[in-house]
Amino acid sequence: MKYLIALLCVAVVALLFLLIHIKLQLHSLSRQLEKRLDDGSRNYLHVSLFDRSVSRLASDMNKCFVRDDQARQTLEQEEKQFRETIANISHDLRTPLTSVKGFLQLLEREHPNELQLKRLTVIKKHTDELGELIEHFFEYSYLISNDTETVPECFCLTDETAECIAAAALQLEEKGIGVNIEEFGHVCVTADREKTVRIIQNLVRNCINHSAGDITVNVTEENGLARLTISNPVSDPSVIQPERLFDRFYTAEKSRRKTTGLGLSIVRLLSQQMHGSAAAELDGNTLSISVTLPQDISTYKQ
Repeated sequence: MKYLIALLCVAVVALLFLLIHIKLQLHSLSRQLEKRLDDGSRNYLHVSLFDRSVSRLASDMNKCFVRDDQARQTLEQEEKQFRETIANISHDLRTPLTSVKGFLQLLEREHPNELQLKRLTVIKKHTDELGELIEHFFEYSYLISNDTETVPECFCLTDETAECIAAAALQLEEKGIGVNIEEFGHVCVTADREKTVRIIQNLVRNCINHSAGDITVNVTEENGLARLTISNPVSDPSVIQPERLFDRFYTAEKSRRKTTGLGLSIVRLLSQQMHGSAAAELDGNTLSISVTLPQDISTYKQ
């Protein structure tokens, strides 16, 4: 009887020892999984305890990770091919378009009659629209396929905004769009000047294409950030999804069919490259698009 009790005690102790080790191994698997999720590593799980159930669990999870890694690699390859295709198409289209514009200029110099001049004007308009679409494709594909260098410098965001608006004055006037300056203090920013100008130009162009009335421009600063906000009325707010405006190829209104839907995607991409952000807000029939950029050079050293 004593031997039986002793044997049972040993069995209980062994079972407790095994349960403790299984628990420790599960805890180890949990830590490995957390590390994989947190740092984005592709390390697979391993176990040091020869328990069939725990080993099978780790093996099945690793199989899922293998499939996930394969799917990610396939997606990255397809994304790379997509970027290269867009870049190649954009480049191939620019050459014949340049020739078309050149011949249009020659035709305009040959003293066309009134009807011919009217037709040439229509052709030129659509050619310019096509050129703008191609440039958007080319710019977007270039930005996402190259690690473009950001050269931060301190400059006045207010002045750059005013210059971009002045440069677009004729287009704004043709569309009957006025510009209201709500708050325009001397706000400086530390960013890449060329990329910042692209951002402002795309925001102004977006208003020219889609605004249903006068636009409002606001340049402010707060907590080490400079903020540029351009607001414009929209004809049908029910069709606009602010959270999707920065998605590539997203177009809300029917009038946007003439655009690529890449202008605001480029705005967000450029702002992120400069440690900034872009956001959109719809209040009634007023759409406001804001871009924030850092004012301190130390932001780029983090």
